[in-house]
Amino acid sequence: MTKITIYDTTLRDGSQTEGISFTVQDKIKITEKLDDLGVHYIEGGWPGSNPKDKEYFQSVKGRKWKHAKIAAFGSTRRAKVKAAEDQNLKELVASETPTVTIFGKSWDLHVTDVLRTTLEENLAMVADSVEYLKKNKREVIYDAEHFFDGYKRNPEYALKTILAAQKAGADCVVLCDTNGGTLPTEVKEIAGTVKKKIRVPLGIHTHDDLGMGVANSIAAVEAGCVHVQGTFNGLGERCGNADLCTIIGILSTKLNKPSIPEKNVVKLMETSYFISEISNFKLPDNAAFVGHSAFAHKGGVHIDAMLKNPLAYEHVDPARVGNHRRFITSELAGKMPILLKAEQMDVHLDKKSPEARELLEALQHKEHGGYQFEAADASFELFVKRSLKKYKPFFKLEGFRTVSEKRFDGKVFAEASVRVSVGGESVYNAAEGDGPVEALDKALRQALTKSYPRLKEMRLTDYKVRVLDTKEGTAAKVRVLIESQDNTDSWTTVGVHENIIEASWEALTDSIEYKLLKDQKKH
Repeated sequence: MTKITIYDTTLRDGSQTEGISFTVQDKIKITEKLDDLGVHYIEGGWPGSNPKDKEYFQSVKGRKWKHAKIAAFGSTRRAKVKAAEDQNLKELVASETPTVTIFGKSWDLHVTDVLRTTLEENLAMVADSVEYLKKNKREVIYDAEHFFDGYKRNPEYALKTILAAQKAGADCVVLCDTNGGTLPTEVKEIAGTVKKKIRVPLGIHTHDDLGMGVANSIAAVEAGCVHVQGTFNGLGERCGNADLCTIIGILSTKLNKPSIPEKNVVKLMETSYFISEISNFKLPDNAAFVGHSAFAHKGGVHIDAMLKNPLAYEHVDPARVGNHRRFITSELAGKMPILLKAEQMDVHLDKKSPEARELLEALQHKEHGGYQFEAADASFELFVKRSLKKYKPFFKLEGFRTVSEKRFDGKVFAEASVRVSVGGESVYNAAEGDGPVEALDKALRQALTKSYPRLKEMRLTDYKVRVLDTKEGTAAKVRVLIESQDNTDSWTTVGVHENIIEASWEALTDSIEYKLLKDQKKH
């Protein structure tokens, strides 16, 4: 069976996502994670284009990897410049990567209107560049930029460009849907036609401007492409690149086509979240295969069916990609998810018991008041244990105070003081922060750290506020969601109140209580 080669460009194409800026250390950590997953090629960046990429290639030079080859990326030589004198090509060789990927123009419009050169000179640029890199003993992957747009306008010339790369010795030719505007039916038809005219391995590189980056990649594989380029979590310029998480998931679970080692597919979700954290770019909860909600069930009818047979509402076992099934606790779901959640906490309840009924009623009352436990599993666990009197608080609030001040220099200053009772002892602490919530967080944790030193491992990673009833204006209730993280886990808590500081305090204390509860179970 033909193996599909996975080529990751998260560090190059993915870094062009608006709002993302990887450090060199970030890039090395992502490289290590992708290599551990079993990705075959990792495109590190464009040598010579910036100091950061130059430092990255110096850092990985000569390093041995378990699975991956590091690729340097660049363009064909400039018009009317010899390949051996082209600075871009010299930088690619100097990077000393085993593989070099270069792109060239396939669309005659780009040749004449963007490069402002002749069609013949462009063919020479492609051939000369590939030949130069092959003479320097590099594996060469040729990316045919704008291939599908070029083929639709001038198929004869688009084919000439990739045949020139093949003749010059390219090891793989990649068809690129650079503008992301091609449909899967077109990709399959064009890639199938090209496959009959090319003898080297054929690859695909798609963008998601129509929301079809993955569909186009799969269509190309079905047409005979054996090399797939993309990014993790679909990062990339404009609407992003084809998402390799989804592509690898489909290849493994639907097409039965080997790509990364099958035993490593279970690491897919872990890798996705790792890259999400490093890029500081939140993974959508509904992301296919790896999203937090990808195997979450909320409707009571769905949950009932799932308990009888998981095939009822799941297309694949979530464990195959490292995810897990979740039953959402809400007023829509009935008692069953509450009972299942309680069981996970070692609390066993009968469906017909008064405790189960009271718990459901309490949940419905809370959600009617604006709480959203489906997005805050940690707060839900605390809610269940408090309701069933199976929880002893780790500390008790005696009082807190926050002050915000704008100073003469324009800087906004916040201070919070907290007094809590821990083990019968009253503890006071004060702290400063950029805002009142950060100041409260610091003051509370400093007050508790002596008794609970593991709180030093914890940090807040996200803070969201939603106004629940805008008609009430400034008197409206707000819902605050706080996401926290330690060395091994992340969790979300919720608070609701007309006062945003009180809502934040509730979510904040739940977050700390959950961390302490989690550590108590573990240790």
